[in-house]
Amino acid sequence: MSAIPLEGDKDLTLALAAFQRQAHEILDGGAGFARLVSFGGTRADWLAACRAALTAQDALTFFTTNFKAYRVHDEENAKGLFTGYYEPEVAGSRSQTAEFPVPLYRKPDDLVTFTEQEHRLTGLRYGRRDGGRALPYIERREIERGALSGRGLEICWVKTWAEAFFLQIQGSGRVLLPGGEVLRLSYAAKSGLPYTGIGGVLAARGTIPREQMSMQSLKAWMNVNPDDARHLMWQNKSFVFFREITVTDEALGAVGAARVHLTPGRSLAVDRSNWMFGTPVWLETSYPPEAQRTEPDIKRLMIAQDTGSAIRGFARGDLYWGWGEDAAVIAGHMKSPGRMTVLLPHAVAKTVGLP
Repeated sequence: MSAIPLEGDKDLTLALAAFQRQAHEILDGGAGFARLVSFGGTRADWLAACRAALTAQDALTFFTTNFKAYRVHDEENAKGLFTGYYEPEVAGSRSQTAEFPVPLYRKPDDLVTFTEQEHRLTGLRYGRRDGGRALPYIERREIERGALSGRGLEICWVKTWAEAFFLQIQGSGRVLLPGGEVLRLSYAAKSGLPYTGIGGVLAARGTIPREQMSMQSLKAWMNVNPDDARHLMWQNKSFVFFREITVTDEALGAVGAARVHLTPGRSLAVDRSNWMFGTPVWLETSYPPEAQRTEPDIKRLMIAQDTGSAIRGFARGDLYWGWGEDAAVIAGHMKSPGRMTVLLPHAVAKTVGLP
């Protein structure tokens, strides 16, 4: 642990607060342990650190006492890759109107998690069953053409399919309703079909040079080419469903896959096949130039509290930046190399065979 300059993190108490929220979830049941995680250990291996977190007074002492640090090296991606995500804010309505014709859906009852046998047969984690057969769920194009209409699944409506698409990509959002009410949406489920990054499709076509690709440049192209954009979005067959949430602390974000509210600048989406939700991660990366920071380096302790279809690999992370224009600029442009060091509870380090 001494190799990590945790004392240089000026807001380490934010990391402790984020971990404490995860500690409550783990002590209450720990949903993340239902799936095998390469370096996750068992729920029992985390209990001592979680209990200690609830009474911790000093963040530095807590993390240095209860964890062992391991620098992550990914042979397939030696430089690491760290991107960003945020909560978009869009105008919308609880009822469908001419101005707001595009629905956002809650999870359908016939979308199920497959058994391990069904997963092996289909290659999918989620889908539907018909006469006892495991089948892929409905793809994006068919859903947008009305395949789920008439089932009472609509939560609200927004202006365009592109707005709905980017809400799904980010996994959460804020819908600004007439009269000033803010509807908070969080991820509920995904269809289970393969995710295709449409920015990569455009870059492969040469439409937008790869080095110029960002969320902002992608949105600009889609605004100019709405018909082509609709067909482009259909290439991503994956579809995300939402749920409405209530947030008592407005400083916190939506609920991540780890079932706790995300902390802007402190919650990290990781490859959940490698790292357990709740894992502290010392991150060394940088802001994108577009963020215009006087100190471009990012060196801080994050907590793994989310995941995503595009987050694959050991040294791969997606930083949650919150909401608003600044968060959108950082998240939309961030594609930074970097390094990460995971902090594992002592019992976890022992069970996964690390020295």
